[in-house]
Amino acid sequence: MENKPIARKLRLLSQLMELHEVNPFKIKSIANAAFKVDKLPFPIAGKTLAELEKVDGIGKSIAGKIIELFETGTMAEMEEMLAQTPEGVVEMMHIKGIGPKKVAIIWKELGIENTGELFYACNENRLIEAKGFGLKTQEEIRKAIEFRMASNGKFLFAQVEKEANELMDMVKAVFPGALKHFAGEFRRLNEIITEIVIVIGSIDQKIAYDAFLASDILQNIAQNENHISGELKNGLLVDIVCVEKGDYYLELFKNTGTDDHVQAVLDRINTPLQQPETEELIYTKAGLAWMQPELREGTMFIEKAETNTLPVLINWHDLKGSLHNHSTWSDGVNTIEEMALYCRDTLKLEYLGMCDHSKSAFYAKGLTIERVLQQQEEIDHLNKKLDGFHIFKGIESDILYDGSLDYPDEILKKFDFIVASVHSILKMDEAKATSRLITAIENPYTTILGHPTGRLLLSRKGYPIDYKKVIDACAANNVVIEINANPLRLDLDWRWHQYALEKGVRLSINPDAHRLEGHLDMHYGILAARKGGLYKEMCLNALSLPEITKAFDKKRGER
Repeated sequence: MENKPIARKLRLLSQLMELHEVNPFKIKSIANAAFKVDKLPFPIAGKTLAELEKVDGIGKSIAGKIIELFETGTMAEMEEMLAQTPEGVVEMMHIKGIGPKKVAIIWKELGIENTGELFYACNENRLIEAKGFGLKTQEEIRKAIEFRMASNGKFLFAQVEKEANELMDMVKAVFPGALKHFAGEFRRLNEIITEIVIVIGSIDQKIAYDAFLASDILQNIAQNENHISGELKNGLLVDIVCVEKGDYYLELFKNTGTDDHVQAVLDRINTPLQQPETEELIYTKAGLAWMQPELREGTMFIEKAETNTLPVLINWHDLKGSLHNHSTWSDGVNTIEEMALYCRDTLKLEYLGMCDHSKSAFYAKGLTIERVLQQQEEIDHLNKKLDGFHIFKGIESDILYDGSLDYPDEILKKFDFIVASVHSILKMDEAKATSRLITAIENPYTTILGHPTGRLLLSRKGYPIDYKKVIDACAANNVVIEINANPLRLDLDWRWHQYALEKGVRLSINPDAHRLEGHLDMHYGILAARKGGLYKEMCLNALSLPEITKAFDKKRGER
């Protein structure tokens, strides 16, 4: 075994000791030994215990640990501490900018157990509340995690949207008269992007190649027949397809849909396509209504296109309010009044639903019963003060392990609506997770099921659930399901929207905003909702103020 692996193991041991607050002198001696071993001019493999003891900075105790490493590949003391430490917490110690002391605070005081939760906490501005953290440290950690997430070649749509549009602006500048459009995952509005594809209707690939070579937008540029490939500065792959104008729409169609979607459409065409003048013509020849790019994921919507029953997909202008938001009462950055004025004056919405964290979310300053009553007094005052706008009294009530909500009924009945969400004890099998959610759904005070699986894209899979049972329970109990619009969540997954809609379950595009600009995340919620085929009539926050007031009143009446 070389010196570096031994040094790494000793370094990890010292970090675990610091994390678990072992004797600081012992920590320092092991950390120092790790440094010494790494820099030794000779290999220590094969050295006896007596020989190791004589090496400067090692000593008898650490020499024994090194011999144990040679013989077993590990150290009993390290394994004991690893058994007491969540795997995600160990992973966090490898993030640039945070050492064991900071990780200990993140884990033990904020209840964060993996990198995904940490990234989400940075976006929620939660780290600045902890001792030893400031805005600058929080931003550095967020950027370091983003870099780690990108290293596997996968990106959140929200992470690449700006860069993709800048790339398209350059394409437009180089080819002002050419046909050009995004294709692939980006055009389909996928939540995860692995490549940006652009199709250009122009035969002059040399101009395109030279232009990209001269710019600083694309790196590692190469040309292969009619494809120009490269990558953005963040490592995202780019494929630019140059074709003759006559072939443009067929090429755009083929590069937009998934393979099975494209094949399903082409299999329905019996006459030669030649050079279609529009994408619509391709679908017409296949006996189908034209399909929005976001619906071209597999064959889910082919039958609706065949019977001309495709939904009119929801858009930003359909939204009338913003539900599920957090203020300075819990872990938000802005006051309720600031949130309300932003929604009314900037976003031109009709209502705001406040849903600060409930009492179990101690790490997010969850509201005690006394503070719930105080907040509701403030909301009553603001509703008298604000013209042409209404604030609904809500709460994001934690779903406890047994499925119950964390307030007594006499408090729950005081809210206009309740978002019920799981935030703790996420390690569950499918049966337990499903049972826990269904118990919460059957609670007569639950209005909306929040982020149903608890997933964090690219970092936390989320607990497994029986989607059909959960959605069926929502249908039976008149419970709305949230599409959490935070681009890290987008939960409920769009693949289950159609099942929910077929069962008569309304969906709600909720920003889960912790600051003013967080309301803008509804943009990403809309993209996910469109992929799932959501239309405004089945979206809770597309209801007007009188309509949603009536819906909340009806839910209360059912109790």
